[in-house]
Amino acid sequence: MLTKTANSGTGGALVEDEPRQGKSASVKPADESRTAKAVPKSLTIYIDGEFFPEAEAKVSVFDHGLLYGDGIFEGIRFYNGRVFKLEEHLARLWDSAKSICLDIPMSRNEMTEALLETIRQNDLRDGYIRLLVTRGVGNLGLNPAQCKRASVIIIAATVSLYPENAYRNGLTVVTCATRRTSPSALNPAVKSLNYLNNVMARIEANLAGADEALMLNDQGNVAECTADNVFIIKRGEIFTPPIHAGALRGVTRSVVFDIAAELGLKISETDLTRHDVFVADECFLTGTAAEIIPVVKADGRVIGNGKPGPISTRMIARFRELTGETGTPIFP
Repeated sequence: MLTKTANSGTGGALVEDEPRQGKSASVKPADESRTAKAVPKSLTIYIDGEFFPEAEAKVSVFDHGLLYGDGIFEGIRFYNGRVFKLEEHLARLWDSAKSICLDIPMSRNEMTEALLETIRQNDLRDGYIRLLVTRGVGNLGLNPAQCKRASVIIIAATVSLYPENAYRNGLTVVTCATRRTSPSALNPAVKSLNYLNNVMARIEANLAGADEALMLNDQGNVAECTADNVFIIKRGEIFTPPIHAGALRGVTRSVVFDIAAELGLKISETDLTRHDVFVADECFLTGTAAEIIPVVKADGRVIGNGKPGPISTRMIARFRELTGETGTPIFP
């Protein structure tokens, strides 16, 4: 693999580089005197213990994350200088790694520091982290034993999945023909780099002119959307599909359970059909990038009165309060 050295400058020499064996996870601290900017002109990307300008941030074409989608990831938000639910995201990352027999080449403390330092290097206080662990460089065969060391990539940027008016007016969703991958095939609890199942469902939503797509499992029950967990509200009670239905154990999904308990609202996991969604009083989706966002129409049926309902609105308001008040500090 040919890469530029981190300190090579604009005309830096190319060096032959094997998969990074035993490379230190330590990172050079950012200059604390720099003033945070809303959006950096050029991102700084973390790859295996080093920082690279985005134009020079490269991985090998023989990385099995690229060749086979063999790897895992997390999407993590940070608000007002704090990373929201960082420990929960890292716990899920390590669970995913264990499930696919992937050794993450650094400790959780080292990962935490690398993630925080990536945000500092980009002078951001609000934004989105994409954290990836690939199987690493191997050969063209799919045998993961050929990959000697996993690779860690951290990208800090800004994200806006939906415009603000979508949170005020709600989304339109359609049910897609693409079924959610069965847990007996590839368990949706693993947040893997192989997202083709979700991508195909997303294409169906695009072709239908919808904002999102409901994905059903093999039993015909609602599993989740392409990038979000699904909740409905009926007669003041909140329902969401259980994990075994094919839903990701979403971090924001868990926050909704906490908020419901705080607000004294009854919430439960139960199998849901399309009919349950159609006749719901309210519906909303949750995800790290989407946060909490209402749905007002499904497969042409208006949900409730066609406007975001009072419980959805309370959920969104309380979630935004939490994101502004809690989290792991980024800057000392």
